Amino acid sequence: MAEPEHEALQERKRGSGVKRVYELLRDEILDLKLPPGSPIDEVHLAERFGMSRTPIREALVRLAGEGLVETLPNRSAMVSNIDFVNLHTFFDAITLMYRVTTRLAAQYHRPEDLDRIRALQVSYAAAVDAQDALAMVAINRDLHAAIAEAGRNPYFTTLTLRLLDEGRRILRLYYQSFDDRLPREYVDEHEAIIAAIAARDVDLCDRLARAHADQIVRQVQQFFARDQRMNVAL
Repeated sequence: MAEPEHEALQERKRGSGVKRVYELLRDEILDLKLPPGSPIDEVHLAERFGMSRTPIREALVRLAGEGLVETLPNRSAMVSNIDFVNLHTFFDAITLMYRVTTRLAAQYHRPEDLDRIRALQVSYAAAVDAQDALAMVAINRDLHAAIAEAGRNPYFTTLTLRLLDEGRRILRLYYQSFDDRLPREYVDEHEAIIAAIAARDVDLCDRLARAHADQIVRQVQQFFARDQRMNVAL
């Protein structure tokens, strides 16, 4: 095999390895199988995946960029902690972004935006029916990202994406509070929001987005309050 072809093949293999490690670790972190604060051992991961430490490191860099992994001063790494003490500040921010971006989507959406949002809602409902919590987390993130993008304010979109990414483990706990069987009424909240966007009803979008965020916040807070074991598990 010619040298450039060999190098290209090796690069594809390494890229595939990085993707596999990234996706598996991401899912284990989001599913809380790797709890916040857990140490990450590159040597152990290299043995587990049967590959060198280079693709492991690249996957960890990607996870760090998403706020799921934290690099420590001694070059080791751990799963990022969740700041439960100051969680109210996250809730305030995500509620505001839900309201702002949904209002803007009502004002500035285009037909193709609605097509994407509706398609994601179909996928979300299917994930709920399948009780696939990780799919629910991923599709919910993409759905609210699509709503933000429909509002056509890149600053709000960037902030919303950051909050959505940081909040994925909180959303996992939200679904866990229902034993991953999300009540249909909460799936239908998305339908109502989409209908209000389509109708360009800005004030209704604001009210529905706030109510949607508020019920998630209440559910998570009640989950913590009734399950004191969370203090130990997390």
